[in-house]
Amino acid sequence: MQISEVAKAFGLTTDTLRYYEREGLIGPISKGKNGIRNYTEEDIKRIQFVKCMRAAGLEISFLKRYLQLFEGGDKTVKERREILVEQRKILKEKLDAMQEAYDKLNYKIELYDKNILDKKLM
Repeated sequence: MQISEVAKAFGLTTDTLRYYEREGLIGPISKGKNGIRNYTEEDIKRIQFVKCMRAAGLEISFLKRYLQLFEGGDKTVKERREILVEQRKILKEKLDAMQEAYDKLNYKIELYDKNILDKKLM
């Protein structure tokens, strides 16, 4: 697939894909004689992983470290697992905070729906 097709398929910009490549999150992407990037199935899988992790709020630095370890093969399994466990913990804390905010919003909306104005809290 060419860069424009990949960008469209994942809802990313071509600049984002090039940035991911520069940062070592994907690629290096092979290029044809005309200089156009040609994404392989492996590149696509890597983009799916990176996009998912970024959508969850994981930082580029985490992804870079994890993917470097991944390239190291089986000898890095333990360290990769530790990184994922730590990131899961961070993500869980974010999810809990978001759930709390979501519950608060639902409560406030319910008050408005019942025409109960809460004068103490905005």
